[in-house]
Amino acid sequence: MDFNLSPGMLTAKQNFKPLKSNMTYDVLILGGGPAGFTAAVYCMRKGVSTGLIVKEIGGQVAETAGIENYMGFRYINGMDLAMKFKEQVSQFGIDYDEKSSVDSIEAGEIKKVRMADGRVLSARALIIATGAAYRKLGVPGEEEFKGRGVANCSICDAPFYANKKVVVVGGGNSGIEAAIDLAKVGDKITVVQLLDRLTGDKALEDKLNEFKNVEIRFKHEVTSINGSEGIESITVKDGKTGKTDDIPAQGIFVEIGLIPNSALAKGVLKLNQNGEIMVDCSCKTSEEGIFAAGDVTDVPFKQIIIAAGEGAKAALSACNYVLMGE
Repeated sequence: MDFNLSPGMLTAKQNFKPLKSNMTYDVLILGGGPAGFTAAVYCMRKGVSTGLIVKEIGGQVAETAGIENYMGFRYINGMDLAMKFKEQVSQFGIDYDEKSSVDSIEAGEIKKVRMADGRVLSARALIIATGAAYRKLGVPGEEEFKGRGVANCSICDAPFYANKKVVVVGGGNSGIEAAIDLAKVGDKITVVQLLDRLTGDKALEDKLNEFKNVEIRFKHEVTSINGSEGIESITVKDGKTGKTDDIPAQGIFVEIGLIPNSALAKGVLKLNQNGEIMVDCSCKTSEEGIFAAGDVTDVPFKQIIIAAGEGAKAALSACNYVLMGE
């Protein structure tokens, strides 16, 4: 995938230092998306010793083809924005670890972070900003066209599909909302639903039915995403007859849910039925001194700007905990 990184971004000095296993940090931040990088900026500006553990830079942001709703940018590629986050954090000389996985965390006065490579890191406060992953269809073409027609956020990407034919997979609230967003700008929207009915709210279903350019295919599933330079069609299979059919389309929105990256907190923090870490308005979790922010939490509306704001809140709360015992 060509992310079109600017020359300045590629040559910017990276002022990172390795994480230390022989010290106790004031704050350790887990996650390299908008929430994690924003939390790092706020913690470093507060002057607390901070470590940042990043498994994948950007998370879902890196998979977004174009962003028009993040303040300060009329348009920016998702990976470009993620790299700008990293570049801004690097100026503070933060202790940093990239492409490393966290196995588990431990609560207590001194929190422990156990890494997959055997290292154990310590901190007085933790911020978990590990994000979430989109559920995938697992069909041919999905990875090939990711960010080039395969999308997951209608709020972010619907305007790019004006006057185009688009398929939406999923008949829950997120699928219906995506279909409504796309029907306002698109030529023809086809909703593919595995069940024999929609499962979203009645009010949303009624709203969807107002659009004349929407077709719903019940008891169908997507079997492949087809094209060369871009998406040209979506192959679907009829669950009743077993027959396949190609739907002309220039894009597909996969709206079958998110999986929060919260396995490391299982048995330590309180999670909701969706596996999201439950937080209060200050990003506090069920354990003292452990905070969480972004898409891994139960905060609604999974958006870049919201995750960044939650990261700032989590950082300020963690700093208050470390500096003032609050």
